[in-house]
Amino acid sequence: MELLAPAGTLEKLKWAARYGADAIYFGTEFGSLRSYAGNFSMSDAAEGIAFLHEQGKKAYVTLNIYPFSDELPKIEETALALDEIGADAFIVADLGVLAALKRKNLRAALHVSTQANTVNAQTALAYKDLGAKRVNLARELSLTQIQDYQAIVDGRIETEVFIHGAVCFSYSGRCAISDYLTGHQANRGACKHPCRWNYALVEEKRPQESMPIFEDERGTYLFNSKELALFEYVPALNQANVASCKIEGRMKSIHYIASTVAFYRQVLDGKIFTKEEGLDLLSRVPNRGYTDGFMSGSVTSEDYQYDQSRSSTEYRFVGNITDRVVDGRAVLEIRNKIKSGETLELLTPDGEIGIFTMPAPLITDRGAEVDEVNNSQFVLLTESLVPYSILRRADQGNTK
Repeated sequence: MELLAPAGTLEKLKWAARYGADAIYFGTEFGSLRSYAGNFSMSDAAEGIAFLHEQGKKAYVTLNIYPFSDELPKIEETALALDEIGADAFIVADLGVLAALKRKNLRAALHVSTQANTVNAQTALAYKDLGAKRVNLARELSLTQIQDYQAIVDGRIETEVFIHGAVCFSYSGRCAISDYLTGHQANRGACKHPCRWNYALVEEKRPQESMPIFEDERGTYLFNSKELALFEYVPALNQANVASCKIEGRMKSIHYIASTVAFYRQVLDGKIFTKEEGLDLLSRVPNRGYTDGFMSGSVTSEDYQYDQSRSSTEYRFVGNITDRVVDGRAVLEIRNKIKSGETLELLTPDGEIGIFTMPAPLITDRGAEVDEVNNSQFVLLTESLVPYSILRRADQGNTK
């Protein structure tokens, strides 16, 4: 089963690949549903695709906005340019886009986005008839429903399932609340995530009484939901012949990408974690609390509702090893504050976790000796450390 990871920038693409992703999905400057992710210029896309192909990995490009009629030519133009530089697939949501790209006889495959909210096999097979190679299933499906779905499609179309990350208000990908409350359209890539705000229901004639918001088994998502962490279900999804398990997070940091991709790489490779061990490792990055979502077949507000008291992380991302070498020394890019002599946790691209003690004094890449360094500075390390490793410290409280 493929491990599919997000990348909001070229830098994040390289981190995801080095930490074990089999394929990376990203957006360009037009047509993507993450306007604030950074996104790729065409030159970035060409470099990223070449980088992935050199390592035997794949590049999927999101063209999953719902375009207006006058924007379809630009979608087609963008797809043709990306197809020329080797994109392996386009992720689309709109039927018109799917039909238009199918007519272009592209080398790249066509994948149907989560925005299409596919919940049954008949719809998936209809997408196949329209030219799709793969469909992403809506997050509202249980494991049993996915297994039943797989039996019906019987390998005629590939299946992709989100296993980690944020979820949307309402059915997967069908949100209008950002448009209504902020004027930023979610299905145009400009979502402000107002579903992450804290809400209660208030009746007009009783303004002082607030009531909690619930959801039933049909899947009307709560506001302020937790995040998915479905590592316990990965073996069963693999056994059901799901083609790809997908991590959400094109707007997340390299710390998030490294930590989650490394963890799920180990899960796919057969390493067994208890639920407590898995949650402990995943909780090293900022999160909103974790949930199994609909995968178990039943959902309660307690399972799904974001609990602020449980969502902070005790770990702070403080630095990462670059691939630069200065005077034979590894270069550490500072992402927070580091002091000389302190002991930090070290995450390497193979998923192993160890400890590392900073030298004293610290030597910057400009040769200065200091006891403390802050954001955006660079420090030379006397020990040889694996490039693209992560350093973090236990530090109670919410972090970036």
